[in-house]
Amino acid sequence: MSQVIELRGESEFWARIKPLTESDDAEWVHIAHDLDTWPGAREAARLHARRGGAPRARKLYSPAALVDEGDRKALREMAACGFQVRIATAPLPQGTVIIDRRTMILTDPATAVPAVHGPRTYTMSASPALIRGTYALFEATWASAIDLTAFLDARRPRIDDRAIEVLRALGSGATDEAAARELGMSLRTYRRRVAELLTSLDAASRFQAGVRAGELGLIRR
Repeated sequence: MSQVIELRGESEFWARIKPLTESDDAEWVHIAHDLDTWPGAREAARLHARRGGAPRARKLYSPAALVDEGDRKALREMAACGFQVRIATAPLPQGTVIIDRRTMILTDPATAVPAVHGPRTYTMSASPALIRGTYALFEATWASAIDLTAFLDARRPRIDDRAIEVLRALGSGATDEAAARELGMSLRTYRRRVAELLTSLDAASRFQAGVRAGELGLIRR
């Protein structure tokens, strides 16, 4: 195989990666922004678990993977099946898969929305030097990442859907008056919810609350 190949679209992606999934003993490293960074990732994880490969797989996600309750449930199910799942302390810009430290596939972040940019593209590499370097970066990020259970149970504040709407309003730059109208709240109620958020996020300012919310995956960046 050429050391670097460009893959265009899901069909080329699966044509290349499917043969690599047939080994139950391979080590798999996944780095992803969320559960849909890779096409068919959810079903692939279920099949991998059924084949007994989960203990040999490590999955590292951006905090954005925790925004949706359904996704949080899916991640818990992966962990229960034996996958090692951790959450990075900052967003991950590029999806990466490393298989047995011999094959690596990278997503192209610029094609993350196929309907806008055309077919998603991937770069597949068998270059030992590139794989070693990327694997070392993964290990460093993995070491500072937080186990899924610990992240959900200890660090992530319990914030309801209404509070998430207030967070998004803060991030939009709207005035308090405009945000309150948009959310159907009185100005007094809106400002009270903002104050509650600052307390929940242990933030000293609205800006810090937005940064903290992004780090914890409470709002998508």
